[in-house]
Amino acid sequence: LDKKGEEKVLVYDLGGGTFDVTALEIGDGTFEVLSTDGNAFLGGDDFDNAIIDWLAKEFETENGFDVKNDKMALQRLKDAAENAKKELSSAESTEINLPFISMGSAGPVHLVKSLTRAKFESMTEHLITETLDHIKVALRDAGLDKEEIEEIIMVGGSTRLPKANEIVKEFFGKDLNKGVNPDEVVAAGAAVQAGVLKGDVKDVLLLDVTPLSLGIETLGGVLTKLIEKGTTIPVKKSQVFSTAEDNQPAVSIHVGQGEREFAKDNKSLGMFELSDIPAAPRGVPQIEVTFDIDANGVLNVSAKDKGTGKENKITISGSSGLSDEEIEKMVNEAEANKEVDAKKKEVIEVRNQADALLHSTKKTLEENPDAVSEEESKAIIDAAAELEELLKDENATKEQIEEKVKALTEKSHKLAEAMYKKEGGDQAGGQPDKKAKKDDDDVIDAEVE
Repeated sequence: LDKKGEEKVLVYDLGGGTFDVTALEIGDGTFEVLSTDGNAFLGGDDFDNAIIDWLAKEFETENGFDVKNDKMALQRLKDAAENAKKELSSAESTEINLPFISMGSAGPVHLVKSLTRAKFESMTEHLITETLDHIKVALRDAGLDKEEIEEIIMVGGSTRLPKANEIVKEFFGKDLNKGVNPDEVVAAGAAVQAGVLKGDVKDVLLLDVTPLSLGIETLGGVLTKLIEKGTTIPVKKSQVFSTAEDNQPAVSIHVGQGEREFAKDNKSLGMFELSDIPAAPRGVPQIEVTFDIDANGVLNVSAKDKGTGKENKITISGSSGLSDEEIEKMVNEAEANKEVDAKKKEVIEVRNQADALLHSTKKTLEENPDAVSEEESKAIIDAAAELEELLKDENATKEQIEEKVKALTEKSHKLAEAMYKKEGGDQAGGQPDKKAKKDDDDVIDAEVE
């Protein structure tokens, strides 16, 4: 495929026990995974089980007992079902003949049934239809329309089922690529990737993606995402955070993975602490958190105090440790709880903003007690007290908090005006010499959140 030039490809992998679908972009020896989806409990075994259930039901109707309760008989049913499935991949009907399958009240009982391909396909249509749902999710996550897919590669022994080929071909409206051996292609791909990782294969590069978002827990229990779901790896991203309290001596870095808004609802990957942070007001220390995922999927998370240079880190191998089914479940839960989580997050964000406003207003008033009149100062203190009291109520709504924030902000306008006038007056009052001014030109004060 990499010899054809740039193209977008979809790999449909229906194996014995799992189903995966992956959208890739291929060109110049580079294979970039755009998205992936699937079900870890959907595969050839489910098609076998459909035949087993049908045979057992037919047998019970004729003989009055469930043959599946006989373990040896059940094993014979499993073998016969798998063989029937294989035969129906090339024939229109097959006969299942199992003499002496069990013992009835009158003696040995035989099972002889004919199964047509049409009957088999009607029994398993829901399984094939589910694979289409996963294709749609993969296309959506990759930001692609089905018309943009130029090649559909069928992988896995179960893709020999005519109905699987028919329904995928009908969905995309184009012929399928059957130029690979569905039984061997996964092993061949693993061998190529092993060669790439070892350095023996030089002209192929596989770019995988993260199955779920990664981030850290921040104020209010929110999972602040540094690396979003579907990001191509290897990847390295950093963000600067700060302390939530005055003179906070340490910060705990709780690493989480998932699509929910709050850390407690996602998978915890690990936790570590960065200590010995110099005493400073909240918001002043700058803690740079870096997420680094290498080509092998190993996640390194580090936290560095930019003021002291002190650093601590954690390494998480196999950054998810989750099965395809668990990943799918987490994504579905995130989608189902999207609105509820968003509303809870809005309340947390408003609480954090209110808390920051309280802190800055109190501090400014304490440091500049004469900036406003006694009456104005009392109004600010009273508004701050009302907001502080409201924040103690866990059930306070977003609207209630916003109302009190607005009241405090309005009462604090005079204080802000006084501070700006004071700052302007200080600058106008002194005339530093030109040399001092030039020396200061190289210094830029900036606060980074």
